[in-house]
Amino acid sequence: MRIVDSIEELKNLVGEEIGVSDWIEITQERINKFAEATGDHQWIHIDTERAKTELPGGTTIAHGFLTLSLLPKIVQNIYKVEGVRHGLNYGSDRVRFTAPVPAGSRVRGRYKLKSAEEVKNNGLKIIGETKIEIEGEDRPACIAESIGILYS
Repeated sequence: MRIVDSIEELKNLVGEEIGVSDWIEITQERINKFAEATGDHQWIHIDTERAKTELPGGTTIAHGFLTLSLLPKIVQNIYKVEGVRHGLNYGSDRVRFTAPVPAGSRVRGRYKLKSAEEVKNNGLKIIGETKIEIEGEDRPACIAESIGILYS
């Protein structure tokens, strides 16, 4: 994990890749729990027997939104800014699911800081681009711009 000493130092990192997260395993159990939490029980995610014969690769695939939901875990694994009281999720822009994530695979995130601008109440609005990669694959599973506000 990269430690950034201050919000001022973070501003100087705009345009840079901040880092890469650890690998996260996408188990069938994780997929099933996500289906239960969201009510999305589409067979391509949960029916392992049908997937063996009807899906390329012969396995179920993770929900796109499951992949996207890993963003906080990924970014928190990549870097931390010292002197921040708290941060808020402000939203996401330009989310794309570019490749399916098979059950049993591993993913990680590659984070680039795209912008940082001061906002009221000692805040810093940051926009980062995270590419969520699938181990052994050329195409990322997801590319998303996330927006957050850090308060010092």
